[in-house]
Amino acid sequence: MTSRTLALTSDAHDPRRLAAFWAGLLGQSVVDGAGGPLVPGSGTQVGLRFAQARSEKVGPNRVHLHLTSNSPAGQQDTVAAAVALGADHLDVGQLPDEGHIVLADPEGNEFCVIEAGNAYLAGCGPLGELACDGTRAVGLFWSEALGWPLVWEEGEQTAVQSPAGGTKVAWGGPPLAPKVGRSRQRFHLTLTGGDLAAEVDRLVGLGATLGAGAGADDGAVELVDPDGNQFQLAPG
Repeated sequence: MTSRTLALTSDAHDPRRLAAFWAGLLGQSVVDGAGGPLVPGSGTQVGLRFAQARSEKVGPNRVHLHLTSNSPAGQQDTVAAAVALGADHLDVGQLPDEGHIVLADPEGNEFCVIEAGNAYLAGCGPLGELACDGTRAVGLFWSEALGWPLVWEEGEQTAVQSPAGGTKVAWGGPPLAPKVGRSRQRFHLTLTGGDLAAEVDRLVGLGATLGAGAGADDGAVELVDPDGNQFQLAPG
């Protein structure tokens, strides 16, 4: 049976330190992988991978993480834990009455700790959402690529979620933040129980193109989604 597992790869100047930060915040352990340290996901949680950076971060990321809270005290505990691990508070123009708290991880990557009682992320687990800049077209592409149904579609905004539940992946529609050079954050799709070449053909048929990057140590193939974001497909 063919299955596809999603992780988010983030470039970092110190991949192991950043992996340790996110593992500590999510209550996970760091696993060594062929492409760098990994904070594993699960059947319902997206994994996080960390690779050696080739460039500096320029402007806000096109993907940022939303962590959930079970209670107001739990939100404050998560924020305190993040700061103790090396995060900083971040002002991105949020209003005083907004319930979420915006932080930056030790390498400046933006993420939010969402307030308790947020109905949209109810039941999604600790890593509730990957919030992405992206068009409706790319949301539809990833729905087909992952085999995850759309759970939100309004205008240009879309979101998908595994049939098993867990982390949502959402795209906010235009205007999109400018893309500078190679994507510093990339989806990493692991294929288990299927033919890699056939899967590449399937993804190209859905609207992907072959990327120009070199193959990774884990045998991954680089592709580019309809919004111009590089991603990798690796055998399981």
